[in-house]
Amino acid sequence: MTGFVQIIEWSTSRIDEVQALQDAWRERFPEMGPSRVMVCADRKRLGTYLTIVEFESYAQAMENSTHPATHEFSQRMAELCNAPAVFHDLDVMGSEVRLPTGRRAAMT
Repeated sequence: MTGFVQIIEWSTSRIDEVQALQDAWRERFPEMGPSRVMVCADRKRLGTYLTIVEFESYAQAMENSTHPATHEFSQRMAELCNAPAVFHDLDVMGSEVRLPTGRRAAMT
């Protein structure tokens, strides 16, 4: 199993504007970025969110992070947040999915 995941923890009181920014960015750059993105709201800390982004490799993630569009997005996102984001960079060591049958299968 290979891959790279980044978890970004951020807070905002302007979630509607953040969602509009994310939608506009995806619309503008549909081919760019991670292979999967999940945005999650923390149930215990109102206004705190985590974005989980998956890349095929660390190299692909670093290439994405140096792209001017990513820099533009990050700057605009920072303007909408209450505090600087916290980044967690993770190498994927394994992953599995539960199938409809209830069995689990390793993802490759």
